[in-house]
Amino acid sequence: MTTSAPVPTGPDAPIPSQGTVTDRLVDANERYADAFADPGMDARPVLQVAVVACMDARLDLHAALGLELGDCHTIRNAGGVVTDDVIRSLTISQRALGTRSVVLIHHTGCGLESLTEEFRHELEMEIGQRPSWAVESFRDVDQDVRQSMQRVRTSPFLLHTDDVRGFVFDVKTGLLREIDPV
Repeated sequence: MTTSAPVPTGPDAPIPSQGTVTDRLVDANERYADAFADPGMDARPVLQVAVVACMDARLDLHAALGLELGDCHTIRNAGGVVTDDVIRSLTISQRALGTRSVVLIHHTGCGLESLTEEFRHELEMEIGQRPSWAVESFRDVDQDVRQSMQRVRTSPFLLHTDDVRGFVFDVKTGLLREIDPV
């Protein structure tokens, strides 16, 4: 049973004549809903896994990992770094919704490798207010995956920290490379 309808994408997809990209998304949702069938599942992931990954548009996580609707929780942010909010989401995922495994995915060519905490200072100069959040930029993607694994493994809020694995996704080949936590 399929639960999704194809959504036109790319340069040939129709764009509303007087609309925005958001209008295009809403139109696509209407077409999706026309063919939608309730899959009859709840919010508990079938595979009991949460995937934390970068928000980069080049990462199609479900396709890259062979996942189907309902298989996992997906938590994405800039860099795929483990922040307090990621710990919050993982805690809810584990304690309320039964996940037991955590997969962390960073990727090659990440934009956070070219940013620094100076980005926050620039925002403060432009807006007049310093952001309360850290940029979480990094220079070594492998080391940042190790740091993210360590943050998950040492969180007092998480029940299951024995199956935490980290990877770097190569945006040129589509392959995952596992990172040794040591």
